[in-house]
Amino acid sequence: MTAATTSTPTLFERLGGLVSIDVAVDQLYGRIQGDPELAPFFDHVDLRRQRAHQKAFLAMALGGPRSYGGRGMAEAHRHLRIGDHHVDLVAGHLAAVLAGLGVSPALVDEVVAAVDGLRDTVLRRG
Repeated sequence: MTAATTSTPTLFERLGGLVSIDVAVDQLYGRIQGDPELAPFFDHVDLRRQRAHQKAFLAMALGGPRSYGGRGMAEAHRHLRIGDHHVDLVAGHLAAVLAGLGVSPALVDEVVAAVDGLRDTVLRRG
């Protein structure tokens, strides 16, 4: 008899999968568009396409399906004049969206930490 194996659910699974990611990203971009410091970065961006890329990327980054086919993080942000402050603003909006959707504070912290792990890549450091 073999012992049953259990795997630890990914952040993606613990958040509720694609449906939850879809809702969170849509709300996140609503907040970003309303933020006077972040909105200008998206003035000439096809937000429907951007949201789709972000949903696929976030799902993959949190341990879900690897269906993201966009540019790498450094390449996608190379032309933007963004810094730590902007990354902090986006992280704050993400945390607020997740909290507003009823995600536990501990899980919000895990998600934000996972996404923040991409900070140096986005800012083209190291």
